[in-house]
Amino acid sequence: MIKNIKNKLLFTIPILLILYFILNLLGGNRGLFSYFEKRNYLDNLKTEEKLIRQEIEVLEKSNSLLSGNLDADYIEILLRDKFLLGKKGETVYIIENE
Repeated sequence: MIKNIKNKLLFTIPILLILYFILNLLGGNRGLFSYFEKRNYLDNLKTEEKLIRQEIEVLEKSNSLLSGNLDADYIEILLRDKFLLGKKGETVYIIENE
């Protein structure tokens, strides 16, 4: 009787330990699925950072054109785009894509 119980315990304990380690390997905060989710989230953050850095560069470039020595050509481009202004005798056409 005792031998039978020992044999069952020797068989079930390693199986339970193996199942425990497999479940912790796959699930949980440090598991395989969590790793892939975090890696995907990191990739999304990196692409968002690149876009924000590019936007900052564009804004810094346009800010540098407006500060210090004013660039007349750039101001004219801004006025034409924002306020749809043109020169005398000039016809302004607006083309809209639907």
